[in-house]
Amino acid sequence: MYSWLILAVLPLPALSVLDKTHGVPPSLVAKYVPANSDSGTGQTWTCLDGSKQISWNAVNDDYCDCPDGTDEPGTSACPNGVFFCKNSGHVGSTIPSSRVNDGLCEPECCDGSDEAPGVCPDRCKDVGEEYRKKVEADRKLRKTGSKIRASYIAFAHKEKKRLEGALVDLEQEIATREKEVEKLRDIAKRAESLSAKELEHKKQSPLYQSLLTHYTALKSLQNEYKKHLEREKALGEILDALRTGYNPNYQDMAVLEAVRGWETLAGLPHINNVRKGEDEDPAAADTPQSPKEDGKEDEEDGLWNAERTEKELNKLLNIDHVTLLLEHEKVVGEPSSQSIHEAQLLDVTAYLPDSFIPHYLAFRENLLSWLELLGIKAGSSDTSSEANRARQALSDAEHSLKLTRDELQTAREDLSDIFNPEGFGTEGEWKKLDGLCLEKDIGEYTYEVCLFDEARQKPNKGGSSFSLGKFTSWNKLAEPGTPEYYTRQRYTQGAKCWNGPQRSLELVLTCGTENVLLTVSEPEKCEYQITGTTPALCLPVEEEKRDEL
Repeated sequence: MYSWLILAVLPLPALSVLDKTHGVPPSLVAKYVPANSDSGTGQTWTCLDGSKQISWNAVNDDYCDCPDGTDEPGTSACPNGVFFCKNSGHVGSTIPSSRVNDGLCEPECCDGSDEAPGVCPDRCKDVGEEYRKKVEADRKLRKTGSKIRASYIAFAHKEKKRLEGALVDLEQEIATREKEVEKLRDIAKRAESLSAKELEHKKQSPLYQSLLTHYTALKSLQNEYKKHLEREKALGEILDALRTGYNPNYQDMAVLEAVRGWETLAGLPHINNVRKGEDEDPAAADTPQSPKEDGKEDEEDGLWNAERTEKELNKLLNIDHVTLLLEHEKVVGEPSSQSIHEAQLLDVTAYLPDSFIPHYLAFRENLLSWLELLGIKAGSSDTSSEANRARQALSDAEHSLKLTRDELQTAREDLSDIFNPEGFGTEGEWKKLDGLCLEKDIGEYTYEVCLFDEARQKPNKGGSSFSLGKFTSWNKLAEPGTPEYYTRQRYTQGAKCWNGPQRSLELVLTCGTENVLLTVSEPEKCEYQITGTTPALCLPVEEEKRDEL
């Protein structure tokens, strides 16, 4: 008859004992099984970290016994515990145990299992339907994007084959050009040896000796001219100090005449008028007198003024006299007086193999020398011009060889980057986007990111654009080759901000069917963040792990 009084004084947990697996994720349910005690006193259970053995009745009794909190998966007794929401009809989720039975309906637990029955409604059916719609939309987007990504990968393989073929061709071209350079170097050496004696002879001409004398005279005059300029500057400073510092009340005519003479020469207003103008009309006092226009008169006579002399004199002094002498020989030569037979002789080099040209030049030099000695031909050998042509041909060949070697080095680097995890990805999916420029107009500015190159900020209403940095790395917080690694690009060392750091940019990318920029922000001063989408991040759907509902 008093049984109802006994029920009234029992605590709430005793009236509604929790299931021992309440709040346990499916992967751990098998570990929540009691074991018989060795002493026969009842069933026991061991904490999951193995630190302690407790009574089976102590599991989910709203009292924390295990240091790791695993004995209270369904209550908030242990601060370090974790509660699992089954969310039937949706996706299971976990929350900290501290949020269990706190009177709040957690969004992660749409089934309301984190609170007592009746406190939170079960919304998993509606939430699950919305989630499945979103997953399906993402799946379709990823499926479309992965097809575009596959075309990027196919492009990378084609580019790899193209570069491999280009490497073979370039290596063959380099071998050919190296042989050509060696051959031209030998021809140039022989041609120069034939022309050296003639050049020394031409240097003895009165014209060349006069050039050297004129050079020495001009260099001496330049030195004297600089000394006079320095003296003039020093004297000007002295006379300026005298002009501004003398006292006109002393009636010193010598000083007055010196001041007025300097003012006339330098085109300055009279100092007394300047002093008077400080109190009366400053504009009138600042009006200078007209200086002498000797420079203009010199120009009219064909002479140089001081400015042109300063500019042109160094050019004259830097002229190569040997080159000038050889050019003079070309101008004053008399090709019209040469005989038809000699002209044909001089043109023979155009029809000879390169290996015979040095021997031909030596033979022709000897022949022409004998003709000159016999008085049959006037001395007008052009071995110097032959040497010049040989040197030019060698220079051109060496330049072409260098360009081809540079092209080969660039091709090798491009080939190594295609499937490099830290370059264009393990499958080469980013090679197609190398140099692709994307823009985002936000009103005042247009932001441009040229992938793997440079990012810029361009004003829309005129003005200079600013570099936001050049590409330096992918996401350093992720492992190269993982999908997360390719979700961020860093652009650094941009233009320096006024009273701030150098500009930099982080490009945050997600899967999308288009290469497009979405948003622009500036979290910190001169540190920009741009979000965007690209098919290069759309992995094939079959590789994605799908949650079980």
